[in-house]
Amino acid sequence: MLRDSTAAVDYITEAMDAHFDATAGQAPAFDIRHPAEQALPMVVASPHSGRDYPPEFLAAARLDGRTLRKSEDAYVDEIFAAAPDLGAPLLRARFPRAFLDANREAYELDPEMFADALPRYVNTRSPRVAAGLGTIARVVANGEEIYRGKLRFADAAERVRRCYTPYHGALAGLVDATTRRFGHCLLLDCHSMPSAGSGGSGGAAGSGSGGEARRVDIVLGDCFGSACAPAVTDTAERLLRARGYTVTRNAPYAGGYTTRHYGRPRNGVHALQIEINRDLYMDETTLDRLPFLPVLTQHMTDLLRTLGAIDATALRTR
Repeated sequence: MLRDSTAAVDYITEAMDAHFDATAGQAPAFDIRHPAEQALPMVVASPHSGRDYPPEFLAAARLDGRTLRKSEDAYVDEIFAAAPDLGAPLLRARFPRAFLDANREAYELDPEMFADALPRYVNTRSPRVAAGLGTIARVVANGEEIYRGKLRFADAAERVRRCYTPYHGALAGLVDATTRRFGHCLLLDCHSMPSAGSGGSGGAAGSGSGGEARRVDIVLGDCFGSACAPAVTDTAERLLRARGYTVTRNAPYAGGYTTRHYGRPRNGVHALQIEINRDLYMDETTLDRLPFLPVLTQHMTDLLRTLGAIDATALRTR
């Protein structure tokens, strides 16, 4: 019998990885960097920084690898890499977002992408599907179509089995273990966003391609206050502004599936989505790192440390 929740998570993770390797002959869908001892009531997740592109996916795509990579939240796992050193586990998806988006429901699919009919339980009408960015995306970040031809539903179901289910099984296990150990859990879902777009602008000069305004440096998404206690978002915004960043809340990103699904403040689980403007730390065309990346990484380390130190009494909700 496993003696504590941390050991339980280790056991479950190892079992998932072994099952994944044995049954699919593929690399694991995720990895977890565990701290030597969990000292913070926090779980850090990076669902979109994965860059293990399956050969069969590349063969079915009409786009080259560099174009596909523009859907990645490149280097976000590096930006938050200090989490285990501070005492919090870091969960990283290894599959790329263009292959499967873990920040969606399991089955948000566009029927126009498939040669066969989709089951009735599939969500075909979500705003994400309409934008071409469902669980299996139709387009990459710049709007280009990904696939040469149509898929079959069995393809989507296999991706969910291989990637989505193990990833969320691991995430749920980490959140549950942390909550049982500390009495509460702060889940940080970490992302990056294109520098220009139709929402989230303000406070910064310049414009992006096509005349779109440059977005702010960081967007904090707490589902308009329903996914975490006010102290979490307030603390994050205060620290980031003190470091010189322009910050908005919930526009244009209020929080995706992870924030909505796991954020249950009354049950002790507080979820916050963090979106970082890519032009702070990378060239969006070449994907090369920029000199500010180490500074940004240090600031995000400060953010993790500060959020992890929030007193439990400030997280209580009525």
